[in-house]
Amino acid sequence: MSGVFLGDSIPTRQALGAAPARVARPPWLKTKLRTGRNYGELKHLVKDLDLHTVCEQASCPNIYECWEAKEATFLILGGRCTRRCGFCDIETGKPGPLDFAEPERVAAAVEHLGLNFAVVTGVERDDASPVEVAGIWAATIRAVHRRIPACRVEVLTGDLKGRPQAVRTVVEAGPDVFAHNLETSRRLHRRVRPGFRYERSLEVLRMAKEMNPALPTKSNLIVGMGETDDEILECLADLREAGVDLVTIGQYLAPSVDHHLPVDRWVTPDQFDRYGQAGRALGFAWVESGPLVRSSYHAGKQFEAASSRLSALYGAGRSSFPVASPSGDSGPDGEGSST
Repeated sequence: MSGVFLGDSIPTRQALGAAPARVARPPWLKTKLRTGRNYGELKHLVKDLDLHTVCEQASCPNIYECWEAKEATFLILGGRCTRRCGFCDIETGKPGPLDFAEPERVAAAVEHLGLNFAVVTGVERDDASPVEVAGIWAATIRAVHRRIPACRVEVLTGDLKGRPQAVRTVVEAGPDVFAHNLETSRRLHRRVRPGFRYERSLEVLRMAKEMNPALPTKSNLIVGMGETDDEILECLADLREAGVDLVTIGQYLAPSVDHHLPVDRWVTPDQFDRYGQAGRALGFAWVESGPLVRSSYHAGKQFEAASSRLSALYGAGRSSFPVASPSGDSGPDGEGSST
């Protein structure tokens, strides 16, 4: 599996010379365990259909709230990622073969739950061609729309190695939101996300917007991994320049003591409010900024905010948005190796 980044270079607490001890969280990050009938039903359904959710895989702090509200983020392309980011709790390793029946199982779960808004994300699959991977993204979008025509679908894709044809395959399938996460600052990117490139992530978002200007685009930033406030403002400006409509900003919570980056700082709720104000001043249609915010948090509300603005500009429904074809098919970094 040449070219696959299995990541041995993420610095742990021990490698950084820090004592391997979990730091107490401030009071505004404390959450309560709240489970009920919907939470249990969704948990069993995910297991019965042999599906993965990023809610479980990434240890999301909002899982109880969202699952009880029948909101879940489905994880496709398997449960193992071929890249290793310093903040992520999804397993890294050699994945199994691509599962071409997975899109229909996701759609069946969405139909069973009666969702009006479905969020789908996926692991990176550097063992397969970007166009082949994009085909599974597209099949998932179409399967959900076929089974539940009124259901909106947000896809949170990987960088697809920056290949325009792969991005176009996803965009042409008709997602209601196209998301790709920038996550951290330009300076920290190689250290925090060694399999990704800052400029390539921006270019993926820019391509999706150029292909379909009426399609809401979205990204996420994580704070507390060593960045400065000024760098967050720079990221917001770069995302807006790339045409991004929606942005979420949340606090980094280290999933483990020994195998993930340590938390560099606890950002206060007041500072998150200032990030939100800065984002709105830049012209984002929606900024969700808070300590426990994650990229799919309140996704339906974010979509409504962006779609109202874009519909006023373009006056079109989902099916009538034209998709432009960019010239050429080489990504911003050529072949786009994952290292």
